[in-house]
Amino acid sequence: MDNRPIGFFDSGLGGLTSVHELHKRLPEEKVIYYGDTARTPYGSKSPETIKTFATQIVDYLVSKNPKMIIIACNTVTSWALDSLRERYPEIPILGVIEPTVRRVVSDGCKRVGVIATKATIKSDIYGRSLKSLDPEMQVYSLACPALVPLIEEGFTDSEIMELTVKHYMDDFVRDHDFDHLILGCTHYPLVAKHIRKHYPGIKLYNSSAEVIKDAAKILTENDMLAKGSELRDRYYASDLSENFIAMTDLLFAGTDFKIKFIKLED
Repeated sequence: MDNRPIGFFDSGLGGLTSVHELHKRLPEEKVIYYGDTARTPYGSKSPETIKTFATQIVDYLVSKNPKMIIIACNTVTSWALDSLRERYPEIPILGVIEPTVRRVVSDGCKRVGVIATKATIKSDIYGRSLKSLDPEMQVYSLACPALVPLIEEGFTDSEIMELTVKHYMDDFVRDHDFDHLILGCTHYPLVAKHIRKHYPGIKLYNSSAEVIKDAAKILTENDMLAKGSELRDRYYASDLSENFIAMTDLLFAGTDFKIKFIKLED
């Protein structure tokens, strides 16, 4: 048994989709979450900047004594996972990409689309990882840079969002004829309903959910599951805009969710 919290972080609120999956699968686990909302989105930033921001956040989370850290961000996983593991070898640090790739390959998929931020697509982490496990895999990748800012601004359920999804996806689906799609950003489950509506024959892979399966396995195998903890979930953000608060109210409706402002040093 280990009642220490699990640390999560993301460039904004997208990582909360992973927290939601954790609460569904392991309801006794407690969370300490950091959303870097003041510097979102990460997807258009350089690898060096992404690594710097990620290191600042993980240093902060480690100061809170977590038993595990989950990088609930594909962009950070793409560019900073290895360096963060080297910095803190004593703490299990999980990224969202490896579990998703294993799931796609285990399903026997041969043609898969990937939508993600510019930085994740530029890294080609999904293409390289998928083909390392299955050299015959056909991978088609597309950057969708407008989705994260729209989600962070609260346009998840709007006509603007639906049109934006179609703008990116119509030609992408038609030109490549895949029937499996990786949501390569933890924000994207928040707009998955638009994708399902317009492309109902495509199976979606949710990186937010896949990493939690890995976390549950590691915690179980190492006798680290929480039990009867009196801790409370703690949520922090580097900027508390009205739109961000509105989105967290939507995601955590009916709970006593509270978020505090913590700005890290640049």
